[in-house]
Amino acid sequence: MKHPGWSRRNVLKGTGAVLAGAAFSTRVMAAAPPPEPVMPALIEAAKKEGQVNYYTSTDLPVAEKLARAFETKYPGIAVRVERTGAERVFQRIGQEYASNIRAVDVVNSSDAAHFIVWKRDGVLLPYLPEDVATYPAEHRDVDGQFASWRIWLSIIAYNSNLVKAEEAPKSFADLLDPKWKGKIVKAHPGYSGTIMTATYQMQRDLGWSYFEQLARQNIMQVQSSADPPKKLDLGERAVMADGNEYNVFQMKEAGRPVEPVYASEGSPLIIGPNGVFKTSPHPNAAKLFQSFCFSREAQQLIVDVGGLRSVHPQAVEKPGRKPFKDIKTMKDDAAAVEKESDAIKARYTKIFRV
Repeated sequence: MKHPGWSRRNVLKGTGAVLAGAAFSTRVMAAAPPPEPVMPALIEAAKKEGQVNYYTSTDLPVAEKLARAFETKYPGIAVRVERTGAERVFQRIGQEYASNIRAVDVVNSSDAAHFIVWKRDGVLLPYLPEDVATYPAEHRDVDGQFASWRIWLSIIAYNSNLVKAEEAPKSFADLLDPKWKGKIVKAHPGYSGTIMTATYQMQRDLGWSYFEQLARQNIMQVQSSADPPKKLDLGERAVMADGNEYNVFQMKEAGRPVEPVYASEGSPLIIGPNGVFKTSPHPNAAKLFQSFCFSREAQQLIVDVGGLRSVHPQAVEKPGRKPFKDIKTMKDDAAAVEKESDAIKARYTKIFRV
């Protein structure tokens, strides 16, 4: 089946697909497959293939650590990490399919709406790793085609060398204070799936007028959601209006001068699923890698090293971080993001002139 590339808005039109809060709820297309444990036969078949191609929007150091952990556990199988922003991941796969190129094995995106599109187009493989069967129902697709591999927040943060704790912003509204003019950095929804999702939630809850006021603060505009924390660390800006919570955790725990802030209005909630493509060039290695990604070992790794959140029932939060249960979050809605993505990009670009 040849795809001319995907149009997210057209694909979703008329479907009952919705991802509300942290819940996956899609139109049932087939019975969910039974859970599959990792068996010796799968490992041997994967070793014969020798490689797995992982397309991901996860920050590269985290994705590389995951890849090395897999290669250590399963010697002889190399993980080729292809990392870029979520919107670029989506575009690349669409372009490859349009050219009849089948290169992706496993995909992760910080825009959960992508999985609604891929599922609707019938390109995802129903495959249920044994660990995923233990996940809360709202974090696994009813047909076993994808599940919540990572969860994180888009947060405010500040450089503690430049801003005193008592003077730091406590809310999104605080960022509109004239004292922050020329001191704020933020990422772009046209590049980052995290920021696309965050922008949708914020304009829904705070209104576009909020962004119009924020734009008057002489914002430093960057691309990836990983970029604002880096600008803070370098001291190029004092505050970030959005960006990855997990990068802030990594930097702070490495002794860098960054501090997270959980806005009183609620922090945007981001869900990054994983899925396997039906046309995977390394089908056994893809299954093995997918199973590894959802194992307690890998999930604890992305928590401890990556600063991410996990819904694996045996994963534990790292001491010193604010517990997820104590954080007020905004409500995710991937289907709404999908329907409004083009309009969000256009309006954002017009407001910020970028």
